[in-house]
Amino acid sequence: MNMFLLFFQVIKCKAAVMWGLKQPFSIEEVEVAPPKACEVRIKILATGICRTDEHAISGAMTTKFPVILGHEATGIVESIGEGVTTVKPGDKVIPLFLPQCGKCSSCINPNGNLCVKADVTGKGVLSDGTTRFTCKGKPVYHFMNTSTFSEYTVVDETSVTKIDANAPPEKVCLIGCGFSTGYGAAMKTAKVTPGSTCAVFGLGGVGLSVIMGCKSAGASRIIGIDLNKSKFEKAKAVGATECISPKDYTKPINEVLSEMTDNSVGYTFEVVGRLETM
Repeated sequence: MNMFLLFFQVIKCKAAVMWGLKQPFSIEEVEVAPPKACEVRIKILATGICRTDEHAISGAMTTKFPVILGHEATGIVESIGEGVTTVKPGDKVIPLFLPQCGKCSSCINPNGNLCVKADVTGKGVLSDGTTRFTCKGKPVYHFMNTSTFSEYTVVDETSVTKIDANAPPEKVCLIGCGFSTGYGAAMKTAKVTPGSTCAVFGLGGVGLSVIMGCKSAGASRIIGIDLNKSKFEKAKAVGATECISPKDYTKPINEVLSEMTDNSVGYTFEVVGRLETM
């Protein structure tokens, strides 16, 4: 059998399947169908775990079950469907949970990025309305157009972008969500200005990315805030000028910040995801 025909076979592989709300992940053998027109099948090399995945587990985010979660990843294009022009087999890529069709009103607006093809309502299917996953004879739904908790996945061409072949998978997978979310918050959303003072609440992966964005934008003072002081060293390494813990003060942290900065904090970022912090 020639290689062209092999590309269009069903692939059997391992995936972490969630069969229902608040149920544990189950490592299952799944069948991954070949890509249809304008679709790409990817071999996943590395994937991150994001708080958004937990939202689907807990029910805070609408999701159809059974489902394969995951949306931060790096992979290699295994095969492509008819009409795909932006990537080819062998390319190293990042799946995009926010597609870029390049044609809708959001995509053509320089201040927008919520493409109309984004699956923010939990449809769980690709553009043609069907899924490429099956397990034990049952269809398994996609998550945010990506489903990276699988050895292979299929995405629409608008949900994948090519990256440098030498990029380390275990690091650049974070560009799929965590890094771009934080860095973009500083550079694109807040538009941090040179010489400004920034406060960053939460020093996890996204918070560190916010700090990097603030530093790149030229902020002169970047204050990291977290209950866990073990995170301070890394925060300072990526650009925080100082770090504080609310546990060290009796007064509310907003009052502490006002006194520290003479009420000059120009930009604040909530990167914990808690209403109390907001």
